[in-house]
Amino acid sequence: MEKFTETEINQEAKRLISLGLSQSCVSQPLKEIAELTLKINNLKKEKNAVICAHVYQLPEVILGIGSVIGDSYKLAADTIETQAENIIFCGVHFMAETAKILNPEKKVYIPSKNAGCTLAESIKAEDVKKLKLQYPNSPVVTYINTTADVKAESDCIVTSANAEKILRKMYQKHERIIFTPDRFMGANFAKVLGKTIGKDMILWDGTCVVHEKFDARTIKIYRDKYPGLAVLAHAECPPELIDEVDFAGGTGTMMKYVENTNAAAYLLITECGFGELAKMKFPEKNFIAMCRLCPYMKSITLNNVLDVLENPSKEFEVNVPADIARKAKKSIDMMFELAA
Repeated sequence: MEKFTETEINQEAKRLISLGLSQSCVSQPLKEIAELTLKINNLKKEKNAVICAHVYQLPEVILGIGSVIGDSYKLAADTIETQAENIIFCGVHFMAETAKILNPEKKVYIPSKNAGCTLAESIKAEDVKKLKLQYPNSPVVTYINTTADVKAESDCIVTSANAEKILRKMYQKHERIIFTPDRFMGANFAKVLGKTIGKDMILWDGTCVVHEKFDARTIKIYRDKYPGLAVLAHAECPPELIDEVDFAGGTGTMMKYVENTNAAAYLLITECGFGELAKMKFPEKNFIAMCRLCPYMKSITLNNVLDVLENPSKEFEVNVPADIARKAKKSIDMMFELAA
């Protein structure tokens, strides 16, 4: 492994600081992080790799080594454009599966075997098959936070950012839709669209470990303490909380809201990584913390990204059986078509 001079490490530390990384938001000394990011970025070029970093990742992963940064939809779209031979996915397993489905000829790796998702694990392909038998002629619209085999049984995939738009189009042709797996997100969109749960929209009982326990009652406390506060929440939060916020959506649309408004302060109700990134992107704005860490997202570190680049073993390679990938791609392509 190439050794770097003190000067090179110091220059890399300055680069990271210029991007908004500070010692207060990382657990390692900045110089140690700088040495790791230098190694990773050099190997990235050498191995013709692209590193996809979800916005919930550690700040040193996002700013230090991320080739493309964004939410599930953006990262899925960006992987289609890449010319790299290897995709290192710093997110959770279902996201890496989606990258593999869209790039079957490329190698896709996930740096941590612990990068799962409670929401994705809440439903299986067999569950979707049973729903389709129970509610015939009702299309299955599935949130992207699902495994490849669930996507393969679905008619259309959605993200938190494009779900409302796609559902409106689907309801033009169908009276009833099956929405899986997030029951809170489904309930939130049913309310927006004026649909009755159990009649017009059939829901599955899945939730996200990060978003399911946020308490709506605390919002009033924050509003009283911070006049002029703008409250933003992820669409995976419970409906009673969504009723109390100024804006609900996905991480991409939430970031656009922050960019295009000038509130006295912003309360961001989602995974903590999003708030960290917002602070770094908009240092002149005031952010109030109300977040939860995702243990699965945070299982990815610079060290295990480096390990995968140095030793790209089968253990960390993500593969999807060809028949499942082919069916799943149809539902993903439908998302791209309807979201256009």
